[in-house]
Amino acid sequence: MPKPNVREKIIGGASDVFHRKGFNASTVDNIVDTAGVPKGSFYNHFKSKEDLALEVIDRYRAAFEHGSLIDYERSPVERLAVYFEYLADRFERDGFDKGCLLGNFANEMADHSPAIRARLTAVFDEWTDALAVVIREGQQRGEIGSPQPAARLAGFLLNASEGAIVRTRCSKDRAAMEDFRALAFSVLDIR
Repeated sequence: MPKPNVREKIIGGASDVFHRKGFNASTVDNIVDTAGVPKGSFYNHFKSKEDLALEVIDRYRAAFEHGSLIDYERSPVERLAVYFEYLADRFERDGFDKGCLLGNFANEMADHSPAIRARLTAVFDEWTDALAVVIREGQQRGEIGSPQPAARLAGFLLNASEGAIVRTRCSKDRAAMEDFRALAFSVLDIR
């Protein structure tokens, strides 16, 4: 396996620092120290901390593309259940400390960086679309009985799960995620 290049090290370090400290509390020094690279190398690869944040958002999105949503060996309802279990497990492994980097960036930066806001909007839209495909299939197969449009249900699932993630950071347990899943599946009217 090849060693990560300097750019990849910076992205990895930034992802960790942004996730732990937030955008505004993170400095280029924090990022390069975590990455183990010289400070000067930062500006060889990124024009600004904001440009780096955009790359981190893209990488984080890609990391959450869990295969369960496209596991066609499972029913649509099973795929949704496995996906949201995967998210809950991931946040629990982190000790419920970090939350969702996308939600964290949205709370901190949406009012201050048009570029970050636009990227987050696009990522949340892609995420909603991926969920809507599964929900629509479930509706067509008669597994999901809600007459609401799939896109609306998908948006609800995403919004509610992000809220549950915020609550898990406060409670440091899975209760909010478990409540989300129970109520979300009730709203879908699983058959």
